[in-house]
Amino acid sequence: MPPKKRTSKKRGDESGPWYADGLKFKCTQCGNCCTGAPGYVFVNQKEIDAIAEFVGRADRGLTKKHLRRVYGNSYSLTEDPNNGDCCFLKTTPDGKRTCSIYPVRPLQCRTWPFWDDLLESPDAWDFAADGCPGMNRGKTHDLVQIRVRLNARDWDDLPS
Repeated sequence: MPPKKRTSKKRGDESGPWYADGLKFKCTQCGNCCTGAPGYVFVNQKEIDAIAEFVGRADRGLTKKHLRRVYGNSYSLTEDPNNGDCCFLKTTPDGKRTCSIYPVRPLQCRTWPFWDDLLESPDAWDFAADGCPGMNRGKTHDLVQIRVRLNARDWDDLPS
């Protein structure tokens, strides 16, 4: 059954944003959000340390294979130049593509798909949902839960 058609609400409308009734999402760990056009997965030092520890780096650092400097003092995870895959996206023997650092994935990954540009309109949400089997499925995230993810600036801002 196709998802219910949503209608846009104007910004500042008393009834709230178009997603005021909530949005369904359940991560399937398919890896689709970890590949595609070049981009950035921003990470801070706390995230770098957690990832390095998770992958067994005694020095708690990541190499150029996994990390690149962007915009001055900011860092992003690297991508495979041939296909745009995140450096931590792995293919299992049974062919499933999954995040190899899922328990310590960066905040940017943890808050997908509740990003500004995807919440801009129902069309933007539905366009992203075409490539994400978890969107419009699973549990409903209410407006408060969506805003928590949208406004999170650190892991501690998110519920466990």
